[in-house]
Parts: sequence; C-alpha cells; structure tokens
Amino acid sequence: MALDRLEVFETRIQELVKLVQELKKRNALLDDEIKTVRQRLSSQDEMNRRWERERLEIKSRIEKVMGDIDLLECVEDPKEVAP
Repeated sequence: MALDRLEVFETRIQELVKLVQELKKRNALLDDEIKTVRQRLSSQDEMNRRWERERLEIKSRIEKVMGDIDLLECVEDPKEVAP
C-alpha cells in the first residue's frame, strides 16, 4: 500500500515537472513576443514623432504663406490699408 502511494506521488511529481517545463517554454515564447512588440512600438513612436514634426513644419509654412497672401491682398486693395 505504501508503494502504491509512492507511485501516485511519483506520477504527480512527473506531471508537475512536465507542466513546469511547458510553462517555461511558453514563458520564453512570450518573452520573445514582448521583445518584438516593444521594438515595433519604439519604431512606431519614432515615426509618430517624425510625423508630428513634419506636421508642425507644414503648418508653420502654410501660416507663413497665408500671411504673405494677406499682405498681397492689402497691397492690391488700397482701401483696406489704414490711412
């Protein structure tokens, strides 16, 4: 009877060892996946910052051109210019 209990105990230990091994494999895969996702996120963040800089530069240039156009309109229509 004691041997039967020992066999059951051994079987459970073996199952636990297999489970731990499987969990370690899954953990390693998840670590790799996290590393890949972090790299992609970092790359995307850099791209977003670059787009934001471009957007601000374009906005500034458009505002400058619009200001130049306003100056041209004032020169063309002297009625709008204050005496």
